[in-house]
Amino acid sequence: MSSTLSPTDFDSLEIQGQYSDINNRWDLPDSDWDNDSSSARLFERSRIKALADEREAVQKKTFTKWVNSHLARVTCRVGDLYSDLRDGRNLLRLLEVLSGETLPKPTKGRMRIHCLENVDKALQFLKEQKVHLENMGSHDIVDGNHRLTLGLVWTIILRFQIQDISVETEDNKEKKSAKDALLLWCQMKTAGYPNVNVHNFTTSWRDGLAFNAIVHKHRPDLLDFESLKKCNAHYNLQNAFNLAEKELGLTKLLDPEDVNVDQPDEKSIITYVATYYHYFSKMKALAVEGKRIGKVLDHAMEAERLVEKYESLASELLQWIEQTIMTLNDRQLANSLSGVQNQLQSFNSYRTVEKPPKFTEKGNLEVLLFTIQSKLRANNQKVYTPREGRLISDINKAWERLEKAEHERELALRTELIRQEKLEQLAARFDRKAAMRETWLSENQRLVSQDNFGLELAAVEAAVRKHEAIETDIVAYSGRVQAVDAVAAELAAEHYHDIKRIAARQHNVARLWDFLRQMVAARRERLLINLELQKVFQDLLYLMDWMDEMKGRLQSQDLGKHLAGVEDLLQLHELVEADIAVQAERVRAVSASALRFCDPGKEYKPCDPQLVSERVATLEQSYEALCKLAATRRACLEESRRLWRFLWEVGEAEAWVREQQHLLASAETGRDLTGVLRLLNKHTALRGEMSGRLGPLKLTLEQGQQLVAEGHPGAGQAAARAAELQAQWEQLEALAEERAQRLAQAASLYQFQADANDMEAWLVDALRLVSSPELGHDEFSTQALARQHRALEEEIRGHWPTLDALREQAAALPLVLSRTPEVQGRVPTLERHYEELQARAGERARALEAALARYTMLSEAGACGLWVEEKEQWLNGLTLPERLEDLEVVQQRFETLEPEMNALAARITAVNDIAEQLLKANPAGKDSIVNTQKQLNHRWQQFRSLADGKKAALTSALSIQNYHLECTETQAWMREKTKVIESTQGLGNDLAGVLALQRKLAGTERDLEAIAARVGELTREANALARAQGSVASDYRKRKHVFKLGLQDGKEYLFQAKDEAEMSSWLRVVNAAIATASSASGEPEEPAVPIATRGMTRAMTMPPVSPVGAEGPVVFRSKDGREREREKRFSFFKKNK
Repeated sequence: MSSTLSPTDFDSLEIQGQYSDINNRWDLPDSDWDNDSSSARLFERSRIKALADEREAVQKKTFTKWVNSHLARVTCRVGDLYSDLRDGRNLLRLLEVLSGETLPKPTKGRMRIHCLENVDKALQFLKEQKVHLENMGSHDIVDGNHRLTLGLVWTIILRFQIQDISVETEDNKEKKSAKDALLLWCQMKTAGYPNVNVHNFTTSWRDGLAFNAIVHKHRPDLLDFESLKKCNAHYNLQNAFNLAEKELGLTKLLDPEDVNVDQPDEKSIITYVATYYHYFSKMKALAVEGKRIGKVLDHAMEAERLVEKYESLASELLQWIEQTIMTLNDRQLANSLSGVQNQLQSFNSYRTVEKPPKFTEKGNLEVLLFTIQSKLRANNQKVYTPREGRLISDINKAWERLEKAEHERELALRTELIRQEKLEQLAARFDRKAAMRETWLSENQRLVSQDNFGLELAAVEAAVRKHEAIETDIVAYSGRVQAVDAVAAELAAEHYHDIKRIAARQHNVARLWDFLRQMVAARRERLLINLELQKVFQDLLYLMDWMDEMKGRLQSQDLGKHLAGVEDLLQLHELVEADIAVQAERVRAVSASALRFCDPGKEYKPCDPQLVSERVATLEQSYEALCKLAATRRACLEESRRLWRFLWEVGEAEAWVREQQHLLASAETGRDLTGVLRLLNKHTALRGEMSGRLGPLKLTLEQGQQLVAEGHPGAGQAAARAAELQAQWEQLEALAEERAQRLAQAASLYQFQADANDMEAWLVDALRLVSSPELGHDEFSTQALARQHRALEEEIRGHWPTLDALREQAAALPLVLSRTPEVQGRVPTLERHYEELQARAGERARALEAALARYTMLSEAGACGLWVEEKEQWLNGLTLPERLEDLEVVQQRFETLEPEMNALAARITAVNDIAEQLLKANPAGKDSIVNTQKQLNHRWQQFRSLADGKKAALTSALSIQNYHLECTETQAWMREKTKVIESTQGLGNDLAGVLALQRKLAGTERDLEAIAARVGELTREANALARAQGSVASDYRKRKHVFKLGLQDGKEYLFQAKDEAEMSSWLRVVNAAIATASSASGEPEEPAVPIATRGMTRAMTMPPVSPVGAEGPVVFRSKDGREREREKRFSFFKKNK
């Protein structure tokens, strides 16, 4: 078998083996993956899988576009390659288009067996074409296997597009494979092109130059190969693909991002390059085929007759289909079971009698179209494709819509039939449920009409529980009543034909249900009244028992033996009183609740009202007696508490005074400022505490005097204890005053030492800061250092009052303390350090100001340079429009630019002033300052020249447009006056007409004088414009789209257009303006520049430069925005004055 394989077959076997290897690589058993724990291998496998998925995605996109490019001939396309080839239909169509042969018709149906049969037909056809398909079956394609689907499409590409590729060479002895032949063809076509070396179908095509070289080899008029750069791969690829699609009609199978990768997909590139080969190979064949056209004309008449027949039959069939669809879409169905059954019988008659002949007619149409296309294809004529709406696919779609409408009609009829049957069943169920509900409601109405509650609380509570059970049963039964309503509502919603009877019976059930609920509610109300009365009687009995218990407790004679005992008794009494107060509310509530049952206005009375009134009166009398007894006992307890509280407060005060006397007798004054301040704070707190205790002490003594005056049984003991407490307090005040003086002297000495130490430490830190050599590395850091230094200077000035305070503290110390070594000579030393700090701070301030001025100058110069660069880009990209409105917009932008330029000029002047001041001081970076100043001034002068040139060009264009506008308005004015004069032809037949004519002509003469003055002004303006002329650069191969305008004053301006169309439009406007001005002024018109005859070719675009006479360097701008200067002279412009 191997001896009969062609080179293409070897390629097919190779690609199938690759796909099988990929599948096997990722189908390893789980144990193999688990055993390999190396992170490097896991990363390598994940990377390989990612690359494989990426390459698969590129192949899918390329193959999909290739398939659609061929299926477009039969008005078909695929959206997803994997899913749209599964049914085999598109695969058969593709093979028919590629092979030109008629394949077996695809099997109708969407089931898997139909799809497998269609794919088998396609694979069998490939085997007949001697295409070897190993490890590939129809089930793989139907199941949507990605890699095998791609392998099948690649095999088809190899067989029908690449296998026939062959290249003729001088020594064509060795037979090459299709791939090698295609590679050799590419090498032959790209030979001699720089930077193009095709040695494979992957990396050799990544920069896009090879694609452009092939296109340029056959069609050099489509692109300029020398302008392409190897580094701009994305642009090269996009340019080649767009040219091939627009100019050659080749489908764009690849995108630049698919090729511009580290390892492009070989099969995708081979597929795309093969389209180039076939297109350019057919260029010669197309010329030969043109001679055969005459042989086909004889068959045209017969084909036209068959086409007309097809069109007629197709129109009739489509009309019948549309009418039938309208009939089937009618949804006005009968609202009864018998009516729906009759409509279903009529529909079955249509399907068996009317539809089959039309189906046969549709099949005959397909045969007729196939006959037409076969004859045309046999005669090598263009295959006839019916117009839109008459295609076989359109007829099939219409037939599908018919079948869909037929299916929907049948579904609607059967659905309605089922609905009517369900409605009848639902109505029968409603009758059964309604009868059961009516019986149950009547029995429960009889049950709840009986009242047997009992005369005790337990009996009434049992009756309540029984009633609640009845209510629960009734509530639970509400769902069944609602079920009857739901069935009735469902019948009403479905428009049941006997809905009136259903509604009447539903109303009867609802009436019985509402009456039962009312009876249950009334019985519950009576039952609750009886329950409430029994609870009131029980509460009355409980309150009477509680009052008897409280009376026994309030009659006790125990008044306490000390303060705590009295307090405990009072607290217990308060609880008793609170309980009595709480029970008062309960007594009122119980009385009110009981009296409600004595109301004569109520119809239902559960017991005798006289019995209720007697029990309420007894309860209220018992409560009043209890309240009086509680008040008597409280008065006795309060008097006992007054005596015991006075004695306790005197004892507490004496203990506190003795404790503080012991503390004030201490001689300790602390070891430092913190210690003495702590002692002072404690002493201050003590004095505050003494002041706070003095008020309560006096109040206690007053209470003792009051007890003596009132003759209290304990008056003698109270007087003795009060005198003793008064003497101890006076001794405590004397000790506190003496200790305060000692602590104040010690605090003054320690405060002076602490302030002096803080001042000395601050001076050391400040000297370290002002002695720092750091001056910053840019404007921001220097400004930060300057701000810090200014803050430090403020801090230095703020510490001068601190020195004064230290002098005052030293002078205020006692004589004994001021002569100690810690105080003498401390202040003069601090003053000397302070003066040294002031001197160094001034030196550092001057150094920071100089550095800040230098950085400010550099920063401002950089900002000005950025502004100039931005505006230069705008001016270089500015093109003058033709319309006056657009010119005025550009003029407004120039008017906005002038204030900005003035502001920038002021900033540049400020930079120059700062630079001059810095240079006078002869700084270290003098050369950098000078270079920055020169560069900024030079850049500014260049920008001003560019802006002046652009403004002059804009002014010239505005003058021409305004002149045209004024001429048009003047002509319209003259035509209007001409019509006025012509309208006077019929006047003058009588005196009144003559007078009216005279007045009208007098007004017209005045208008003509104004017109004459206006024409004179336009003539003078035309003379000025007539002496201006426009021309194009003669050497247009070096500079393109450049327009020169010479004015009367000898100035010449250059304008640059975006493209040739804008260039031609500008020249037409200027030449028309010059011709108009010349004819208006009476001067001979100079010949216009022949624009149309100039051969403008594509070259590099020159930015606009104005004026022409400038001898400075021309500024060009490259694609990446960087500027580069070239010394160029404008000698190639004509010097026409």
